Amino acid sequence: MDLQQMRYVVAVAETRNFTRAAERCSVVQSSLSHRIADLERELGVRLFARSSRRTEPTSAGEAFLVGARECLAAADRAAGDGAAAAGVVRGRLAVGVLVTTAAVDVPELLQRYRARYPDVRVRLRAGGSDELADAVRRGELDIAFLGLPEGVEPSGVAVLVLDHDEHVLVVPAGHRLAGRARVTLADVADETFVDFMNGTPARAQSDLAFTTAGVTRDVAYEAGIAELITRLIVRGLGVALLPSAFVRPLADDDPALALVPVLDGPRRVESLVWNEFNPSPATRALLDTLGVRAVGGPAAGGRSRRT
Repeated sequence: MDLQQMRYVVAVAETRNFTRAAERCSVVQSSLSHRIADLERELGVRLFARSSRRTEPTSAGEAFLVGARECLAAADRAAGDGAAAAGVVRGRLAVGVLVTTAAVDVPELLQRYRARYPDVRVRLRAGGSDELADAVRRGELDIAFLGLPEGVEPSGVAVLVLDHDEHVLVVPAGHRLAGRARVTLADVADETFVDFMNGTPARAQSDLAFTTAGVTRDVAYEAGIAELITRLIVRGLGVALLPSAFVRPLADDDPALALVPVLDGPRRVESLVWNEFNPSPATRALLDTLGVRAVGGPAAGGRSRRT
């Protein structure tokens, strides 16, 4: 068993596909498949259940993944620490990004990071805030940008508050409420809504606001992508509550969308989270690029800071 085999197993588990895993690892699929088959023979268990359409870890595979990720993280830290001691930051950096992140221009941040640390290889992963926070806790991600309802803070990770934002009502330009100076949730109770998937933090923000206001609403369409929500709105299928900092640039570019302030609407907190226990040199370097100290900085001391 070697580290490369572990990397192959992790890649297949995360992509749920041998071809995509091989592309991620920059090897031909046959080589990756043979190495995993060799590992399965060595361990005496099947790590993956496979069919022509589906691949997923077996129970033995899930157990193996826990140790594999720990070994790979330790190896990456060892390599990074050795390089950092010589004045060079290397290794891999896995970054989770909420698609509605607006407090930080992530591409611009990575451009600055690349200019200072060109030897680091960065892998980006999009997802919901709860999913990304869990991935940081499990060590699958080094750092992540989240957006959560006010009063909700992820546990088990270092948290740095980046910004606070208010939701606005997003309607088609010809809607009866377009152009209103402001509305309340009671004013829009009879509207048909488009929202994020039930059970996600993004959806919870709106659900909590309506519950607090004592107002019920009809969510006719659920989507996992904010851009798809705005496209449904343009088609006149409903209205939505979305973070103002994220949706305002979209509305500026699309005259078919109109934004209306909501007096009692949801408020969101954008945060940066990372595992504060022995962060890698690449993680520390990204925090440094943001002007944050990994240990003993604002998050470690329980203070918030806006970048």
